[in-house]
Amino acid sequence: MSSSSSPSTIELTQTFHYSTPVFDYQIRWTSLGNASNPPLIFVHGTPWSSQVWHTYAQQLSRYFHVYLFDNPGFGESPFGKPVAGSAASREVLLDANLAQQSEVFVALYKSWAQGWQEGSKAHVIAHDHGGLMCLRAYLLHGCEYRILCFIDVVALGPFGQPLFKLVAENEGVFPALTGPVFEGVVESYIRNAAHKELHKATMEMLKRPWIANEEGRKGFVRQMVQANSRSTEDVEGRYGEVGKKIPGEDYLGQGR
Repeated sequence: MSSSSSPSTIELTQTFHYSTPVFDYQIRWTSLGNASNPPLIFVHGTPWSSQVWHTYAQQLSRYFHVYLFDNPGFGESPFGKPVAGSAASREVLLDANLAQQSEVFVALYKSWAQGWQEGSKAHVIAHDHGGLMCLRAYLLHGCEYRILCFIDVVALGPFGQPLFKLVAENEGVFPALTGPVFEGVVESYIRNAAHKELHKATMEMLKRPWIANEEGRKGFVRQMVQANSRSTEDVEGRYGEVGKKIPGEDYLGQGR
């Protein structure tokens, strides 16, 4: 996923609060366009944020009511805050199957849907692991879509690339790398994940949350460890149900 032009800025002016038995979440979001137009939701993946959609959102907001948000731990949305007294396994805390993130997306989707015209269903464009989130939301939580568009999604096992495995096996080492070295790792990963060469301003925007401080570095490492452990066993066997009911496309990839 990439944009070859300099990013346009859209502020995420709203905060959605949601709690699971494990985490409390604060999700930053906004919407553009006439609220009477058909809803269109953009869902980003790793290591991106909603900023990758800004140019497209501004253009499409002439025809749709566009929704943008940052997933937990990305962009302006912090990681979920552990609920006091909760006891969860490392697997649940890692959220490798995206059950937690998907549940948050479902709650956010349903909160938006309350303001739509009766019977309205959203057009959804999802990239990377955002595709898996949308599939879980549909198959396990009953979210209905008008159209589901996938862009180079990560929804089929087996997963991973050498960097995921390397980071997962050295989880305590990577956050301790010096600034320039860690920045080089992040930039290389983003460059490899991009479909086209990125504008310098876009690259700086995408790197910033992961290299600005210790929390960002730990967050990037956590995302790599999570990606190395990605699981789709809850839903992968049911993907055939989706195409029977929802028009869908897979662009710029093979539906990984």
